[in-house]
Order: sequence, then structure tokens, then C-alpha cells
Amino acid sequence: MLKTQAQIISTYSIKINEVTAQINKRKKLVDQLSLVRIGLFVAEVLLFVLLLNSAEDGWRMLIQIGLIIPVIVFAFVVKKQSKLDLEINYQKQLLWVYQNEWNQLNDIKNGYDDGTQFESESHPYSSDLDIFGNASLYSLINRCYTKSGKVMLGKNLSEKASTETILKRQEAVKEILSNIDDTFDFRANLQGHDVEKIELIKIQLEQQLGNQLAFVRNRFLKFYVTLTPYISCLIILAAVFVNTIFWNVLTLYCLINIAWNVLQGSKINKVFYSFSGGSNLLNGYADAILWTENHKWKNSYILSLIGSNTPVSKEIKSLSKIIQNFDSRLNIVVGVVLNALLLWDLRCCVNLNQWHQSSSTDVISALNHLGDFEELISLATLAYNHQEWVFPSVEDSFTLKAAQIGHPLISPEIRISNDFSVENLPTVDIVTGSNMAGKSTFLRTLGINMVLAYTGAPVCAKAMRLSVFSINTYMRIKDSLNESTSTFKAELNRLKMILDNVVNDKKTFVLIDEMLRGTNSRDKYLGSKVFVEKLIAEKTPALFATHDLQLADLKLTNQNTLRNYHFDITINNGEMMFDYKLKNGPCETFNAAILLKEIGLTLD
Repeated sequence: MLKTQAQIISTYSIKINEVTAQINKRKKLVDQLSLVRIGLFVAEVLLFVLLLNSAEDGWRMLIQIGLIIPVIVFAFVVKKQSKLDLEINYQKQLLWVYQNEWNQLNDIKNGYDDGTQFESESHPYSSDLDIFGNASLYSLINRCYTKSGKVMLGKNLSEKASTETILKRQEAVKEILSNIDDTFDFRANLQGHDVEKIELIKIQLEQQLGNQLAFVRNRFLKFYVTLTPYISCLIILAAVFVNTIFWNVLTLYCLINIAWNVLQGSKINKVFYSFSGGSNLLNGYADAILWTENHKWKNSYILSLIGSNTPVSKEIKSLSKIIQNFDSRLNIVVGVVLNALLLWDLRCCVNLNQWHQSSSTDVISALNHLGDFEELISLATLAYNHQEWVFPSVEDSFTLKAAQIGHPLISPEIRISNDFSVENLPTVDIVTGSNMAGKSTFLRTLGINMVLAYTGAPVCAKAMRLSVFSINTYMRIKDSLNESTSTFKAELNRLKMILDNVVNDKKTFVLIDEMLRGTNSRDKYLGSKVFVEKLIAEKTPALFATHDLQLADLKLTNQNTLRNYHFDITINNGEMMFDYKLKNGPCETFNAAILLKEIGLTLD
């Protein structure tokens, strides 16, 4: 059963309260464990004092044994506390995800990126249809945290796909929608991590690490690194049980190991600093990939994103463990001891080389495809949050029909929906009407829902059928001081782009809002007339919003290829009333005289 927006908001509120309670519960446990740590420290001090004041007897032996117990328990408590801290951090990220959904449904800005970096005035439609930037379609949809996810969403909102691809993506979104509750955990695992760090790791794995690790492929080095722990143990045992001279041997042996490590230091550092501190980040990404592996996907589009039959999440966990071990060198004392006895840095490099040769290709692919899953999850989340929207029928034959289509960026409380459909053959539709009557909004409503449909997402309508068009728009034409471009020149440039696209792509759909504003009324009409006739000649479907009623008269000579629509007003006691409903025929009521009268100008 479909949920209303109020019910969905209530669901998010419940989730927020549940996660908040879990965070508070774990924080309380952490505080309790902190007190236990203090108690263990005090106990250790007391036992040490007792040891200093005890006689050489059985009681002293018990105290010595007792000194070990607080240390062991302390280590256990620290480990438990560290685990709780990780859980709290994850719960905070999950809380952020739920809170962000609640915020969006309550008209609070989306915390994810708004796609400003993809804005382009030269794009055929993205600027006019508010696809990117503040208060945009991208901002409404985006739930991508990774760089690849954001790029993928931007690509699919700005490029045309085939009918087959759109339908596959629709089914993929629907399948993810059926698992929507799990997607919040997926997003929480990626949330809050250093995006640039993971990009550096991907570059390192793909382009640099193989060459940087060439020095550890020496057979003797690998053999010696493997033997080092055994040699160290043998020398220590010999020093303890055979002869103290072996302590001198151990010292010399450690100095040799340290010297060897220092000689390889520059090569080791190149490897280390590319990954240092990335253990927790990789664990989060591994958990996200594990989510993609654990589901038994049926959709072919989703299955194509999982490039390996092996559990890549385990491979990433292995890399995380190697990095975690490598990070031990950051503690100077521990690092020196480990390198002296175990050649620790070189050992980590050898292990990293073995991992790189066996697993890096699969891991790089899986990390890149995380963005594809994020992008599909973004669309599925949109479908979940707006359950009154529908998935459109995308067809091969020339079609565009929408019932009760509304603008997705306008709040449901004030959104006005309209029906619209094209004929079996392309027509140019002239939309006339007063200022503020709704012409521009309707053009954008149709265009932005077409963009939504082509990504595989649901559309803001009760029903929609359409074929795949290349959308071209002409709405917000701006001059450019930097390029010494006037408004009229900018308009001509835009018109040339549209004409070129119309000639090269016969499946173009054009949306034009008031053409040639930067010139005189006569040239504006003649230019618009010629352009309309060119679109008719090229059999290009178009919506043409204008104040110029003369363009509506073109219907007389283009009975089958031009249609007239309008948005009108009603005037009640001098007050203008707009219903924002699309109606057949040219407009007969305009509001310019009324508006001019309000500022003291009267038209005869």
C-alpha cells in the first residue's frame, strides 16, 4: 500500500528516535567502561604498592600474578570501548542519513551535493530546466557521497540514453526500492569519510602501487623477511637458555635490520603515505560493498555492476588490515622494536605486494561501481519519498502523453498539475497567455519530467508515456560581459545550436520561452515565425511559449502541424486570478493593462 508524505515523514521520525536511543545507550556504556578503566588503574597501583611491601613468600607470588589480571582486563576494556566508539560513529552517520531525509521532506536543504560543478550555460537544457545547482533536480535526487556516484548522477541527468537502457534502469531502481530499508545502512557506511582519500587510494592502486612495490619483489628480500621472525625467536631463546653472548648477537642482528629498513626508507614511505590512516575508511567501503554482495540481485543492469564472483569486501578488509598493521610504525617505540625484530615495514610492503597482485583489479572495479549503486539508490529513495509519482512507460514509437503532470521542485501544497499529449505526428504547439499565468513553468514541468523519465526515475505525474527525445531548450538567455556577448547575440547562438541539433538529430524535442527578446517587436515576430516554420519543416515537435498572438494565427496555414494552447486569467473586482491550467486555443485575456494601471499608466 502506498504511503502518504505524512506517513513517510513519520517513519523517518521513528527511525531518528530509534537511532538516537542507540547512540545514547552506547555512550552510557562507554562512560561506564571509562570508570572501569580508572578502577583497574587504581587496582594496579594498589597491587604494586602491596608488592613493594610484601615479604618473599606465597603471598608475594599471588600479588605478582594479580598484577597481570588488571592489565589483561584493561586491554579487553580498551578493545570493547574502541568497538563501541566505532559503533557510535556509524550510528551518528546513520542518524545523519535519516535526519537528512526528514529535512528534505520538510523543505530543508539537502545535505548532499547540489551538483553546482555540472552547471553549464551551453548545455542543451540543464540550465533552463534547473537540473543542477541550488534548488535543482540534482539537489532533490542526490544521495551520492562518493565522487564517482556524483559524476554518474550528473551524467545520467544530462545525457540521452537508449530506450533499452532506460527500461533496465527502471527495473533496477524498482528492485532497489524493494530493499529500501537496507539502503540507509549502505549510505551510512559511506557517509562522513574523506572522499578525496579514497580517490587517492584508487589512483594509487591502479596507477602507482605496482611500480612503487617493485623493490620488494627481490627473491632474497622476500625470503629473508619471511625468516626474520624465526631468526629473532631463535636468538632470544638462545640468549635465555644457552649463553648470554647471544644478547650481543641479538643487538647486532637488530642493528642490521634497522639499517636495512633505513636504507629502504624512501621507498617504504612512498607506499605508506598513500594509504596511511585509510583503514577505517576502507572498512566502511568494504561494508558498503558487502551490502551489494549479500543481495541476490535479479536485474541484469545491477548484476553488470558486480564484476567479480569473489567476495571483494573481504579483499578490501584484508587491505585495511595491512594498512592498520602498517600504521603501527607511527608509534616510534613500537615501530623501532617491530622493525628491529620483524622488519615490520618491509613485511607490510611484501604483504601489500602479494595483495596487490591478487586482488587490486577486482577492488578498483568494486570501488568504482559503488558510485553506480549510490546513483540507483538516489533514484529509489526519490521513488520511496514520493510514492504518488509513477514510473513512465518509455516506448520506441513517437509518443508523449502525460496525465496530471506537475513540477517536481514545487511543493505539493501549491503544485498545479496539467494533462498534455502530442499528436501521432510532430506538431509545434504555440502556448500564449498573460504574464505570471504559468507558461514558463509548464514548459519546465514537461522538460524536467522528461529528464527524470530518461534516468529511470519516477515522474511527478499520475501517468506518463513517452519516447526518447533529445531535449533542447531556449528560456534563460543571458548576455556575457566577459565574452562581449549581447543578449541578442546570445539568443542567436542558442538558436543556431538548436537548429544544428534539429537537423542532426530527428528525435529532438524543443522547448522555447519567448524567443528573440533582445530585438524589436517586428523582427521578433518575423524571426519567431521563420523559426516555427523551420521546426514544422523539419518535423520537430516543440512547445513555443509567447506573448505574441500573431504566432497563434499561423494555425490558419498549418492546420495539421500547429496547435494552440493558452493559460488565462480571470478578473474579479479588479483582482487577477490565475488557475495555471492549460487550455486549448489561443489566449484572449491579458493582464498588461491591469498591471500598468496599478503603477499609474492607463492604456486607451
